[in-house]
Amino acid sequence: MSSRIKALENKLAPLRASLKSHPLYRCLQSIDDVKLFSEFHVYAVFDFMSLLKALQLQFTCVSLPWLPTGSGEVARFINEIVHGEESDINEVGEPMSHFEMYLDAMKQLGASTKGIDTFITALRSNKNIQEALEIADAPKAAQDFVNYTFSIVATKEAHKIAASFTFGREDVIPDMFIAILEEAKTSGQDYDKFRYYLDRHIELDGDEHGPIALKMIETLCGENDSLWKEAEAVAIKSLEVRITLWDGIYEAIKQPQLT
Repeated sequence: MSSRIKALENKLAPLRASLKSHPLYRCLQSIDDVKLFSEFHVYAVFDFMSLLKALQLQFTCVSLPWLPTGSGEVARFINEIVHGEESDINEVGEPMSHFEMYLDAMKQLGASTKGIDTFITALRSNKNIQEALEIADAPKAAQDFVNYTFSIVATKEAHKIAASFTFGREDVIPDMFIAILEEAKTSGQDYDKFRYYLDRHIELDGDEHGPIALKMIETLCGENDSLWKEAEAVAIKSLEVRITLWDGIYEAIKQPQLT
């Protein structure tokens, strides 16, 4: 790991600590809590796929005529993640995107997909992201999260998109959910679709992806101090908006009558 990456990760450490110790985790106590969480978080699942596709546009050729991009290692990394996210195999062996797996899992939980379904329909009708979020009446915390991500995508600056992708993701929730699902299973309810989604999430986000993502940041920023500063600012903001999303979910779970 380079000294620049180490310095950046040191600056992010307090925010990561805040994220990992967020009170949201302690209030996830039941399947109903997971349902409500998923109704917010599904927008972040969509959001992640959009960030990934923005990187694919930057690092691979998706237009005609095909032309070499000059970064085979990063292209392979991005294409592998796209393959896993967009066309994985679900719990019964059917090809399916992780977003669609998540929707299936929500339905099995009994969570509402009305908001996200309306959002996707609006996008298919050529509404922009902000309009679609408003039409869907998405929770404000989810709207702010997605709008920020798309403001980064709109820059078309690879180092900023890569910084949001690399540093703005969560890695604590799967363990929390699995514990809740295990408890539900002992009472006779087996939410196998959500369990499978979480297991695949853990498996595909293995040890190799993190180091390659960091290498992508190093490659993009090189020795350019300005690019490193911009990547740092995006990384910080990406973690801050993730914490704000968690804040919104926490408040909704604690005060369900206001949601």
